[in-house]
Amino acid sequence: MEERPVTGQHKLTLTNRKAGSFTGVVDVLSFDLNEILLETELGMLHVKGSNLHVNRLDLDKGEADIDGEVESMDYSQLPGAKKKSGSLLGKLLG
Repeated sequence: MEERPVTGQHKLTLTNRKAGSFTGVVDVLSFDLNEILLETELGMLHVKGSNLHVNRLDLDKGEADIDGEVESMDYSQLPGAKKKSGSLLGKLLG
């Protein structure tokens, strides 16, 4: 399987909290009727709700479509990713 180049782009469109369309999807790590966990190019996306379904998944294009009742969406960093934060003094001395 050929690896897709990372573009660092991700787009999310949610319509009426019932239909979602995503780009920049690297993988679907888990899903059931209440949760979907997507790895995107800009971090992990955790979708919570009810009656959730992954309708379309094209990892070659980095696209996914879902439907169901979306109650919340949370982003987190990818495991092992380093934050680009810190004080100016710390950056100067580091």
